[in-house]
Amino acid sequence: MERPFDPELESRLLRYAAIDSQSDAASASAPSTPIQFDMLHLLERELREIGASDVRLTDYGVVLATLPATMPATAAAGPVIGLVAHVDTTPQFNATGVKPRVIRGYNGGAITFPDAPDLVLTPEEFPYLAEKQGHDIITASGLTLLGADDKAGVAIIMTAARHLLANPAIPHPEIRIAFTPDEEIGRGVGPALPKDLGADFAYTFDGAGLGEIEYESFSADGAEIRITGVSIHPGQAKGKLVNAIHLAAKIIAMLPQASMVPELTEGREGFIHATDMDGGSSEMVIKLILRDFELDGLAAKGALVRAICDAVQATEPRATISCEIRPQYRNMRYWLEKDMTPVELARAALRKQGIEPVSVPIRGGTDGSRLTEMGVPTPNLFTGMQNIHGPLEWVSVQDMAAAVRLCLDLVQEAATA
Repeated sequence: MERPFDPELESRLLRYAAIDSQSDAASASAPSTPIQFDMLHLLERELREIGASDVRLTDYGVVLATLPATMPATAAAGPVIGLVAHVDTTPQFNATGVKPRVIRGYNGGAITFPDAPDLVLTPEEFPYLAEKQGHDIITASGLTLLGADDKAGVAIIMTAARHLLANPAIPHPEIRIAFTPDEEIGRGVGPALPKDLGADFAYTFDGAGLGEIEYESFSADGAEIRITGVSIHPGQAKGKLVNAIHLAAKIIAMLPQASMVPELTEGREGFIHATDMDGGSSEMVIKLILRDFELDGLAAKGALVRAICDAVQATEPRATISCEIRPQYRNMRYWLEKDMTPVELARAALRKQGIEPVSVPIRGGTDGSRLTEMGVPTPNLFTGMQNIHGPLEWVSVQDMAAAVRLCLDLVQEAATA
């Protein structure tokens, strides 16, 4: 079987993955880390080299570009389609010094890692891997994540864009490309992006298994609990000291432990997840993320967190406990289910490959969640990436190639729709 996109995808992902581009939620800058510019400037340059138009890096850290329409003069203009991927990698795990490597013609057995001899990736533990015998598998070396989330998406879009620009006889409407920063910390889509993107609808290439076309995501809030105790020298503390660490421990202990946590939920179940706890005896800060597919479920989780804070506050009136809950993103289904055109377009394109589409709710969010909420319907398409945010992350080059073909087919479907 001819595999014209495999070498380019492999080369691009190896090159992109080796660039450190972690985001940082503690930073107030945009992008949150200057190292993301290493990817952004590279992509800006590569887009110019392949002949894209209107290439620019915005002042809020997004690379934008245009692939002009190649529709016949007699044809209708068709929709403007956006293709979106993010350049940052998660701060959840080490992403400095990534050494990507290719396991060519995977033999179906256990995969070991040169820099972490005790680490093993097996098809028994991860059944999707068992389906990829004969594929070319890309992983990191064991000490870092790979960064296929979402550099696989970047490689897919760049490969499809280069192919379309090199083959102007392929009919397609105008295509707008956006490479965003800070998606992993929920800040990839700023208020100016929907207008600057200028798309009727868009697609994020930020999904997982072959065939996934996702139009439903979590709704998400973030909670910050701040506890201020009473500080005094411990030698003179009797009856006076109020230890913020002890109050923080009470709050954590009262949060759900046997249910409603990520490690015990799946499918459509939401959760409350403690992500950070910092401070000392005088002041503590606890950060939580709240997730649910429905807004009433999300509100109930926020109410539970507030009730726990109030209960602990009541035990110690000398302390001050505040709980601030901020919206992060909302389930894209609320908007996409009103007009499934972009979803059905992608499904029709995928079926041309003989692959039956799979639509499962995303237990997370994408830049598409925010874009959809802000008026640009943006379902999420597969890249093949697996086991993201950790050292066992991997992706099949052949899955990525299927995503390129999906991209090419859907823009041609849009030209004739």
